[in-house]
Amino acid sequence: MKRRNLILGAAAVASLGACARDSKFKQYRGPAVTGIVVNKADRKMYLVHGQRALEEYDVWLGFAPEGHKQFEGDGKTPEGIYRIDRRNPNSRFHLSLGISYPNEVDRRTARDMGKSPGGDIFIHGQRHPMRKDKEDWTWGCIAVDNDHIEKIYSMVNDGVPIAINP
Repeated sequence: MKRRNLILGAAAVASLGACARDSKFKQYRGPAVTGIVVNKADRKMYLVHGQRALEEYDVWLGFAPEGHKQFEGDGKTPEGIYRIDRRNPNSRFHLSLGISYPNEVDRRTARDMGKSPGGDIFIHGQRHPMRKDKEDWTWGCIAVDNDHIEKIYSMVNDGVPIAINP
């Protein structure tokens, strides 16, 4: 009986291990990501440790990407220094990391225009991963392939600064 339970237990652990490898939640054991840099003009995002780029990704931006986001619905991706401030493991876009937009200046700018600054700006995956978009398509977020967001999600902790450059 003990041997049978041992065999069944080992089989269960092995099957769970196989499921974990296929999970969207990856493990990362490398150098800490100390910052994220997004260069909008190049459609590139870099995860950095100190002055060294650990990873480089192609990105999609808001559907009207030039310039700084000023108000909700303008289709622009913010520019400036923000922080990763939340995680969404149940995102409609596979996985997502929240960006701390809007800051006080963003709120004041939108208010002066009589508008809302919006919010819910994320680094996220794709809703339809088989689609390979050539055009920017988000409402102001930074999007990557789903396999890339899985790695990014595992590497980036809350509080990491993100510099979004024109």
